[in-house]
Amino acid sequence: MSPAAAGSVSSSIGGVLTLLRPEFPDISISKIRFLEAEGLIEPQRSPSGYRKFGPADIERLRYVLRVQRDRYLPLRVIKDQLDAMDRGLEPAGPTPAESEYSGDGDGDPGAAGRDGGTVLLDRPGLIAAAGIQDADLARLEEFGLIQPHRPRPDEAGADGAEEGVVYDGDALVVARLVAALGRYGVEPRHLRQAKAAADREAALVEQIVAPLLHRRGARAKAGAEETVRDLLALTSRLHTVLVTTALAPRLGR
Repeated sequence: MSPAAAGSVSSSIGGVLTLLRPEFPDISISKIRFLEAEGLIEPQRSPSGYRKFGPADIERLRYVLRVQRDRYLPLRVIKDQLDAMDRGLEPAGPTPAESEYSGDGDGDPGAAGRDGGTVLLDRPGLIAAAGIQDADLARLEEFGLIQPHRPRPDEAGADGAEEGVVYDGDALVVARLVAALGRYGVEPRHLRQAKAAADREAALVEQIVAPLLHRRGARAKAGAEETVRDLLALTSRLHTVLVTTALAPRLGR
């Protein structure tokens, strides 16, 4: 996958947005510029300085966005994979920790609805999509694992808006994952510590990215978003390794 454009067909950055937005609703010009600044894409420039994206550039960008979304890989890992592909090598597959975090493979209970910003459900819709009962959802809400929110103006037409609350795709993922854990006897009340740990981790990440958020400009915002992605991937892997290490003596390893 070479960054060089293939053939004579090229698109402007606005054309790339139009092409990719159906698959990646959150893509923006600042996001594309940030990925270019980080060396993941290298579109050509016209004599007047405008970016020209060829088919290979667009496919490269699509790959970056897809592995970010589906595997939560840090940018440096994605860049290593792209470099390998540019040399004609097969990129390394996900580590066990990455697979555990992103849900690669069959039967992922959280695969659908992972993009929390594009899924909105009312209460019956969430219950049906997650395959749970109303009482199950009530317990998830009781222990703070799921929180409905009132629709924003841009969500006014969403299912459930007329009832005053909606649930996003993250709520659907949580409901499905907790339901899967339930098959092992884990109940929502057992997950209070997990929720508390997640809240503490969120506070740590917020503290780290706070200086970036205080800077002005679209690139600073995009940089903060990428930093959050990297931190989430790293802390998730660290959590998996620490739990595995703690269990090793008990499993006779």
